[in-house]
Amino acid sequence: MMRCLVQKKTYLVILSSLLLFALLLYWTRRAPTTVDVRSGQSYKAQNVLKERLQNVQNSYDNIPYVLKESVAGRLALNGCVCEADKKPAIDLPFAQVLFPRVWAQDDFHTAFQEAELAQVKSRRQQEYNSFQQRYQTPADLLVIAEANSPLQYPTQGVEVRPLKTIVIPGLGLKEKHRQLHTVNLTATLGTFDVLATVDGVSIRGQGMMHMTLSSRLLSTLNRQLQFVTYTNTLFHPRTADTVQFETDGHQSVFTMKVGHAVIPKLYHSVYTGEYSISSLVTIATKTFLRYDKLQDLIDSIREFYPTVAIVIADDNEHPQPVKGPHIEHYIMPFGKGWFAGRNLAVSQVTTKYVLWVDDDFLFTSNTRLENMVEILEKTTLDMVGGAVRETTGYTATFRHTISVEEGGEEGDCIHIRNGYHHVIDGFPNCVLADAVINFFMGRTDKMQQVGFDPRLNRVAHLEFFIDGLGILHIASCDDIIINHASKIKLPWGKSDSEKAYAKFRYSSSDAVQIKNALFYFKNRLKCMSSN
Repeated sequence: MMRCLVQKKTYLVILSSLLLFALLLYWTRRAPTTVDVRSGQSYKAQNVLKERLQNVQNSYDNIPYVLKESVAGRLALNGCVCEADKKPAIDLPFAQVLFPRVWAQDDFHTAFQEAELAQVKSRRQQEYNSFQQRYQTPADLLVIAEANSPLQYPTQGVEVRPLKTIVIPGLGLKEKHRQLHTVNLTATLGTFDVLATVDGVSIRGQGMMHMTLSSRLLSTLNRQLQFVTYTNTLFHPRTADTVQFETDGHQSVFTMKVGHAVIPKLYHSVYTGEYSISSLVTIATKTFLRYDKLQDLIDSIREFYPTVAIVIADDNEHPQPVKGPHIEHYIMPFGKGWFAGRNLAVSQVTTKYVLWVDDDFLFTSNTRLENMVEILEKTTLDMVGGAVRETTGYTATFRHTISVEEGGEEGDCIHIRNGYHHVIDGFPNCVLADAVINFFMGRTDKMQQVGFDPRLNRVAHLEFFIDGLGILHIASCDDIIINHASKIKLPWGKSDSEKAYAKFRYSSSDAVQIKNALFYFKNRLKCMSSN
């Protein structure tokens, strides 16, 4: 008997050791656990690429050239002016209709007092730098493929505005001496020309979609290639021209983006020192049949943030007034729904950030909006989710990762898993995820860009993050906590409004069918997996 017990203990120890080893092996094989999403990280790659480009551009500086004024006048300069046409000496009737003049305005800065203009300019530049950091990636940087083929050309980062002209950077030919060195350029959406001419180089096809350059000296040909220009001639607000660049026995293809510049959407928030939540953040919520809980939420907000704006979307059949300072109450058609209310509330936000809360949440001393703002201000993130503490004491973060797998003609497969990608460097309580809990702060313009599908009127949450996959960069922090009002109620203790709310909230027979239809058609999905 004793021997049998010893054997069982031995087996138990061995089994425990194997389980521990398996766990250690699993954790050690995981990807790196931290990632740096602070602003300015792309500058490292940018500096390396700039140095290489400078070396390419400085080649053949000793070879003279003659500027071609007709082409130089078309190039974009590092500056711009808005000029109005001169007013005619004689003001004829209908002159503006027959000969419309260009008007110009160059006094936007006068919207601000002269004493504050310097501070406004500084703040605007800071916001613009942050905007560029969020929207530009290393994939937008100019990269030159140095001659291995022997052609040298830009592989990425070349962009031209519609119907405008640029100098194509990085063109070159690196080959052994021959009787005549020749290269050909062919475009599909524009024409080629040269900004300047170099003696000893023959050019055919200037102003055409196909241009040939040749020279007996390789150095003079390479000098001439530094002045090759491209002019987009076919308008499209967002496309790319595929350029063929070839020499005897070798051919390469590279693309040049054609598109308008993205107009920044900057938020002018007046604050110095510590973050001013009132000027940076608006709190948004939607209410339906729960005015008592809504008032509790407002009271809890005012305890910690007495002047922050609150936007309320309300689709009650018999709306009640919700009054108080810094409150905007918008009435919707009866029963319009959950995501329609979110859309309405977020559409009215004018601050840089919007905080979404449910109407049965309660602010506490742990609901530190300053922490959320700090993360968004110091990183390239678009959204930060917090944690919700239930009355049972359990704190939920509801973190998910989402991935899409291509599935052919039948549609794609979407996979949703509990968990996160990485811990954020510098913010140990925060992780990167693709979906977060129903308590989050986001950049207003990004949330408006994704939007909330109003057809999801009863039960919806993850659908917003599915629509935002690839658009939103999201974090989840477990040290920023909001409380959830108690949901524990005995059936005979529920009020009439609570019973009516439950009926609308949980008994929609076609809600699942609507979701499935949207997943299938709008998101082109054939299936979903989750845990």
